[in-house]
Amino acid sequence: MAAEFLSRAVSEGQEEPPASGAVAHSHARSHGHLQFQPLTRTSQWQATLDHTRSHARTHHFITPPRAQQPRYSCRLTRSLTAMTKAERGVQGSAEKMTKASEPLVPKAPQQSLQTNLNQKLTICSKLCFAIGGAPKEVTSSASAFFLQIYLLDVAQINPFQASLVLFIGRVWGAVTDPVIGFLITKSSWTKIGRLMPWILGCTPFLVVSYFCLWFVPPFINGRFVWYLVFYCLYQTLINCFHVSYSALTMFISTDQKERDSATAYRMTVEVMGTLLGAAIQGQIVASAHTQKHCSPHNMSAGYLGNSSGAEIVKSLVPSQEYLSQAKEVYLIAAGVIGAVFLLCTLVMFLGVKEREDPYGPKTEEQIPFVQGFLKVMGHGPYIILTAAFLLITVAVQLTQSNFVLFCTYAAGLREHFQNIVVVILVSALFSIPFWQWFLKRFGKKTAAFCGITWIMPFSMMLVFIPNLVVAYIVAVSSGLSIAASLLLPWSMLPDVVDDFRLTNSSSKGHEAIFYSFYVFFVKLAAGITLGVSTLCLQFAGYETRGCSQPPPVVYTLKLLIGAAPIAFIVTGLMILVLYPINEDVRRRNKLWLEELRKQSIDSEPTKI
Repeated sequence: MAAEFLSRAVSEGQEEPPASGAVAHSHARSHGHLQFQPLTRTSQWQATLDHTRSHARTHHFITPPRAQQPRYSCRLTRSLTAMTKAERGVQGSAEKMTKASEPLVPKAPQQSLQTNLNQKLTICSKLCFAIGGAPKEVTSSASAFFLQIYLLDVAQINPFQASLVLFIGRVWGAVTDPVIGFLITKSSWTKIGRLMPWILGCTPFLVVSYFCLWFVPPFINGRFVWYLVFYCLYQTLINCFHVSYSALTMFISTDQKERDSATAYRMTVEVMGTLLGAAIQGQIVASAHTQKHCSPHNMSAGYLGNSSGAEIVKSLVPSQEYLSQAKEVYLIAAGVIGAVFLLCTLVMFLGVKEREDPYGPKTEEQIPFVQGFLKVMGHGPYIILTAAFLLITVAVQLTQSNFVLFCTYAAGLREHFQNIVVVILVSALFSIPFWQWFLKRFGKKTAAFCGITWIMPFSMMLVFIPNLVVAYIVAVSSGLSIAASLLLPWSMLPDVVDDFRLTNSSSKGHEAIFYSFYVFFVKLAAGITLGVSTLCLQFAGYETRGCSQPPPVVYTLKLLIGAAPIAFIVTGLMILVLYPINEDVRRRNKLWLEELRKQSIDSEPTKI
């Protein structure tokens, strides 16, 4: 009777057995079939995932029911085992059937599995990865603080043309970001990875275009076209570098803690790169913007409009000498920064290994780019995070691009602006470890609110009390917020990618879309904002290479440093309130990703 029930149970659990074959072979086959039954565990995992995601807003932490997983999948196995114990004399292989937990195919060692899951990074690897982020920040810092005043006072193109260069260049850079992201997703894997060839290939051309951006051509009529072409070329090449490098974060490790730690290293070095770029550029070119090139007549009587023509001509003679010196020092600074770019890129290449995610779907088929783009744009947390930090980043860049002009013409700090910039960046550099500790202790969303709101009262203080002591106090305080605005979006973006992976487990290779379109939206908004801000100076009556500016220009600079950034920050923080990935959701996503990756590894032996 037991034998009849046994054969009936086996026939219900699998397809009809062949007509011929030994009884022992039939038992072994059905036993092997039960061992690798994936449907129950996967369906239970998916149902539990849907249930927990629907209750994510209640912020309850739910652990995966690991203890209940084998309950249903092993019920038939235990029934078979109990009945075969009664037939030991008839079935000599019953002892093997009672060991239901032993797989037919040997699994990989537990230590090897744990190593693959964690993918721990050494301190050396984290440092080399972080150094790779410095080149982009060195060049971006120099151009953010000094490109606008360089175009106006050294290249001597009018404010309208300068606004077109900044606006079209930024918009062009924004448009090329998703195009480069698309090309990266279509790139095949090479011996050095999929992203490394992009980083290495664009670097030498990027350095050349950056150097040409700070060169004043001998002709005058075509200068606008010269700077527009090389600024657009520079934006394209820096996007090739930055999109590839940013997406590399997802391919150095699959462990969230390791990625967060590497991101903290990266942000620290990037702030150092920002500091280095501003320090190199500021200290070398400071002599081009001092009051030595302006005579008292040109600064006072000339500004009031009651100086004679002879006085103006006399005052312009030394200005031409300082203009030649300014062109030379800007070229020297560009050469030094180009050398730093090459050195840092080489260090990153030698010290970082790009790893393909071994836990993704085991298929070479990828979802088309347009379909992947629509999926990414339909992911709510990504849209909220991008919109919030887009406005916050615009506020920071608006302050950066107009800060030197503000110190020169509105605050009377012409002789000190380069030192104030260094103090801001040193403060930001030493604030990165503090914010890394803060986000671990209180969460990333809380850190964003606390860190970014800190800059608002101090910005207004500098506008209303523009003296040297207040300027240094504001510089130290503003560094805290700048550090938070640099660290947090790049620390939160991998969490959004992980959340997307859970929602779309069959999608693969969309990391570059996340990073490229984030940079696209930020650059597009920043380009429009900076172009409009420079155009505002044109309407206010900005005088190219003037030793002083009329009151409307001074008032406009105060608005661009104080009220406008605060409005952007407040709007961005209001959007960030809606961001759904808090610490409980992030920890839950981490557990489910680990479960998904373990299932992927457990399924590997069945292919042998």
